[in-house]
Amino acid sequence: MKSRRPWFRRSPPTSRSKQPWLLPLLALVLVINASAIGYRLTEGWDWGDCYWMVAITIPTIGYGEVEPLSAAGRVVTVFSIVGGVVVVQLTIRSLVSLSEAGYFRKMRQRRFTDWVQTMQDHVILCGYGRIGREIAAQLGQEGISLLIVELDPDRRDAAEEKGLPVLLADATLDETLIEAGILRCRSLVAALPNDAANLYVVLSARAMAPKLRLIARSDSEEAERKLRQAGADRVISPYVAGGRTMAATALRPLSVDFMDLLAGSDCEVEEFQLSDDPKMLGELLGRTLQDLHLRRRTGALVLAVRNPEPSVINPYSYRGSTYAQGGPELIANPGGDVQVIPGQLMVVLGSKDQLARFRALLGAAVVEESPMIA
Repeated sequence: MKSRRPWFRRSPPTSRSKQPWLLPLLALVLVINASAIGYRLTEGWDWGDCYWMVAITIPTIGYGEVEPLSAAGRVVTVFSIVGGVVVVQLTIRSLVSLSEAGYFRKMRQRRFTDWVQTMQDHVILCGYGRIGREIAAQLGQEGISLLIVELDPDRRDAAEEKGLPVLLADATLDETLIEAGILRCRSLVAALPNDAANLYVVLSARAMAPKLRLIARSDSEEAERKLRQAGADRVISPYVAGGRTMAATALRPLSVDFMDLLAGSDCEVEEFQLSDDPKMLGELLGRTLQDLHLRRRTGALVLAVRNPEPSVINPYSYRGSTYAQGGPELIANPGGDVQVIPGQLMVVLGSKDQLARFRALLGAAVVEESPMIA
């Protein structure tokens, strides 16, 4: 793993350089208030007239005096003009110098970094190319919190124009992934332009977050095999996926149109991962989908069920319920005789309210929810 520090990381500033703009501004405030107090003491004006006189004197606007000045008042005016010109010039020069040195840019980056540390249950998208832009658009439609990691400034600007948060850093670095909140996110998508970079990201992410859901892009079968070996849960080739979509459109246009309509509706497809511990399933253990009346009680539709590997399932009775040995197959459009077993994955279709009721019905049996893009 590479471990270079992200470019925006710097050593903590010293106390002297922590707020370099503070001293010039304090000097300006001191001159303004000292001048106002001087007019108050010498001329006896109210505070509004005092500060108005200061406002038209320091920038040498040239308005007439509020009232004729005494000799002492003229001394205060001379102090305001000289002190104001000197202090204002020093303040402007200091602010320009700080801007040229990148101080304010670094402050914005520091605030952004602090904000990223507060993100929870978000998706990390590595790469904002053509594929990344489509992924970001789809996740945005779902209202899912997203953080983009991109090294190219032009692509960073393009993402920020869309109102997306971007971490300008190298996604292949361990510290960049930590900075992006890999230990707090729900999934990571590696959509960088080359397979080697995606492989680095998957290797780093899997080492730091063994249970994190990882999706990677690949451009070849060999890259797909290596990405899976590195720990990617899903590897998708844009060319293969695009070809399958075009073939499906040619053969089954109505089904493809239905999925497009579904993506623009209130319905969502969501995965519910059940616990491997039979005790967590409670009364659900061994019961069939027909027994639970999931459709009638929640309104959600179970599209598919995937059973865990046979070695994960221990066929024995628990609270009077005996569940059968299953297999790792995916059961599409499951019948009412399908049993609920530990480690099972349910793919469910419904609105947000219906899915919430489905989640409440399963209760503690659910250990992980992974929203899918419908």
